[in-house]
Amino acid sequence: MPDNSSRPSSPPHIPMDSLSEVLQDFRLSGVNYGRCELRHPWSIAFPQQQLLRFHFVSQGPCWIHTEVQGWQELREGDLVLLPQGIAHKLASAPDVVGESLQGCQVTKLGSNICEVVREGTGATSTLFCGSMALGACALNPLITLMPPIIKGCDVAGNDPIVGPLLAAMTVEASQPQMGSATILSRMADLLTARLIRCWVNCTGTSTTGWLAAIRDPHIGRVLAAMHRDPGHNWTLENLSALAGQSRSIFAERFSAVLGEGPARYLARLRMQLARDLLGQNGLSVAEVANRLGYESEASFARAFKRITSVSPGVVRRTIPGRTAMEFGL
Repeated sequence: MPDNSSRPSSPPHIPMDSLSEVLQDFRLSGVNYGRCELRHPWSIAFPQQQLLRFHFVSQGPCWIHTEVQGWQELREGDLVLLPQGIAHKLASAPDVVGESLQGCQVTKLGSNICEVVREGTGATSTLFCGSMALGACALNPLITLMPPIIKGCDVAGNDPIVGPLLAAMTVEASQPQMGSATILSRMADLLTARLIRCWVNCTGTSTTGWLAAIRDPHIGRVLAAMHRDPGHNWTLENLSALAGQSRSIFAERFSAVLGEGPARYLARLRMQLARDLLGQNGLSVAEVANRLGYESEASFARAFKRITSVSPGVVRRTIPGRTAMEFGL
């Protein structure tokens, strides 16, 4: 494997059940929530963002529109998860036009929680909306495989916890008391994790692709290790040893399932993380290179430009800072 670091060559311990290990590492960070009381007619557009979004309907009329699926009605107690943060619109009815957020009163309830109120005489919709970032890079490939929108009621039958969680959120949102916003945010964290795990468990058993690879008893251990420590001094030798296979068998199997070799996969993973670190965390190129296991800034820069077609310096100068998540917008 190219661009080795000077770190010790012994790989970290990875449990046998790699998929469970990756899901166990599910963490949310940078989470913002908004409790909304909106009087009909109202309509709010949510632009594309590189974050997960969710909306929970406690009461009242609510419809969601996406480019792929058009308008769908959301009933009381429904929760929708948008794993890739695609652009969408919420409205009290499909025929409501315009943008209503400017006419709302937004009150901060804490550093990451706010209340959004729109006065009027129509029916009241009570919503609980949020944006969240994953704290575990191991889940990034999984999120890209998920459908653009998942409704909690559609998977509730496959997870006995989802139904009671939705019911508890309905009660908490409809009868707000001291600490309700914090309690709802914790429930949303748990519910999001359950929905993701439920989708994984219900997904068919394909023989190729990332899910097939992470479920493979040999390749899965390797993927989990790469994602947990992408800056480690990974070589074909220690990766095949981790997989419990010879170098030739491991390399052939890895390429057959994922469509590319381990060196290429690791390089792309590192560059994906590098873009995030350069753009969102404000780290210098040298700091990112060191964190991802490159012996020099020059070797990192060459690898970055080879894979992304731009230099890391350009990315650092042109990508804005951490995404603003005021009311998830």
